[in-house]
Amino acid sequence: MTETVVSTPKPQPGPAAPAAPPGAPADPRRRERSTGRLRALDGLRLVAALMVAAYHYGGRDGEVTDAWGTSPKEQFPTLHEYFAYGCLGVQVFFVISGFVICMSGRGRPLKSFFASRASRLLPAYWAAVVLVTAVFALPVVAYRAVSPSDALVNLTMLQMPLGVDRVLGVCWTLWAEVRFYALFALCVVLPGATRRRIVLFCAGWTLAAVIAENARMPLLDIVLMPEYAPFFIGGVGLYLVHLDRRDVYGWGIVAVSWLIGQHYAVRELWHAPDAGGFSYRSSTGIVLVVTLGFVAVAAIALGLLRRADWRWLTVAGALTYPFYLVHEHLGWVAVHALHRGLGLPSAVTFPLTVGAMLLLAWLLHKYVERPLTPRLRSALARAR
Repeated sequence: MTETVVSTPKPQPGPAAPAAPPGAPADPRRRERSTGRLRALDGLRLVAALMVAAYHYGGRDGEVTDAWGTSPKEQFPTLHEYFAYGCLGVQVFFVISGFVICMSGRGRPLKSFFASRASRLLPAYWAAVVLVTAVFALPVVAYRAVSPSDALVNLTMLQMPLGVDRVLGVCWTLWAEVRFYALFALCVVLPGATRRRIVLFCAGWTLAAVIAENARMPLLDIVLMPEYAPFFIGGVGLYLVHLDRRDVYGWGIVAVSWLIGQHYAVRELWHAPDAGGFSYRSSTGIVLVVTLGFVAVAAIALGLLRRADWRWLTVAGALTYPFYLVHEHLGWVAVHALHRGLGLPSAVTFPLTVGAMLLLAWLLHKYVERPLTPRLRSALARAR
């Protein structure tokens, strides 16, 4: 959910380039396929973000009920059942993230990898935290703002482990992303991202996450993230397939990750039918959405969607991260103003709110990310 750089890097000299085990003769049939910028991946990221937005606006109860005035179940009598599956957009994001982080970290030194990740995440994140805090502090906004102290802690992106109130509801996913970046950096980027090391990283993390699930030790759960690891690992496996579609180990990583990932998704998101409940997500529906996410990234990895090379997809990919950051909390404010303030019907309020959040995302991208991201990256890369 946090990437826009989706072009295959040029092969680098040294330990990052070999695709075969050290000492093995080069196989002339193995070739890394460079497809240029994967614009279809940008488009898929936006689809995943819109899925999450649909869930936040019409697929659950909570603060958004106050924005609509009634439950979204009443606002969208039929669509709310489909919107409820939108939360699985997060799992799709994690698969994409595994693919892109492996692509961007391969052949890159640790310092450059850190500079790239920090400069990509922080400018829009800082702006979103300040913006949401300021809007929620307005007297006309009926939502509670976090304390000034907690708002300052949120700027570190470490509010989740510190138990501090969150300014952005979606920041829990960023905490998962940061832990994935740290694991990948320490285990793969730091020693050198060879194919063998990437495969061992995927196998080791999968096994360790399963052990952590059985051990029931909070520290292991925090570090290894058993419920999210299969999606990140599956994305890494799909990048190996992108490099060589005949990579048996890559396909094996993808298959095992899908099998374990759908288990966690069903376990966490399924519940028995309840007439008094807001929504019902069937286990079949959950497995289907997870499968479609893996299949979509696989189709891009295999080059089956290379014709989806429209330039506007690059813009869509650039808007995804700032849209994801601001859409939930500020979306509540927009829904309240449009639906209850202006009296617009829900069928009009919903797309107008999404459009307003996309416009805000474009402004953040143009006036925050474009000027600050390269400067921060350059400063971090030059720092001793």
